[in-house]
Amino acid sequence: MRVAVAGTFGPFHDGHRALFEHALRFGDDGVVVALTSDELAVETRHEPRPIPTFGERTRSVADAIAEIDEWDREIEIRQLETERGIATDDPSIDALVVSPETAPELEKINDERRERGLDPLSGIVAPYVLDDDGARISSTRIVRGEIDEHGRVLE
Repeated sequence: MRVAVAGTFGPFHDGHRALFEHALRFGDDGVVVALTSDELAVETRHEPRPIPTFGERTRSVADAIAEIDEWDREIEIRQLETERGIATDDPSIDALVVSPETAPELEKINDERRERGLDPLSGIVAPYVLDDDGARISSTRIVRGEIDEHGRVLE
């Protein structure tokens, strides 16, 4: 199965590691990491925050995958220019790893794939990784100084 996972992934944290671990576990035919372009990363923020550059995020993703890839998967990191781009138009992808928050998007993605004559994607839901207080780890909370990348509360 060729698996995709998409996101901004910056700053990087244990929740992202969980997404990659799921992608690597199931991606026996390879893993595509769809990394948002700098422009899309800014456009898709619900709350403005500093975001590392595409180059910085690419290095961080590659390093993290190298640390957790016990299966020696083929990895391809691509720049994502639109929110659903790669997932809706790449016929080689079989499944998409999503968080509980983004799982509802899979239905829209599969509708677009069907319209293009492509098979729908299977969804692989990676559970949230929680901080010491039981709240979801997020890059926004890291930037605000509330938690570190492992979910340790800083306040």
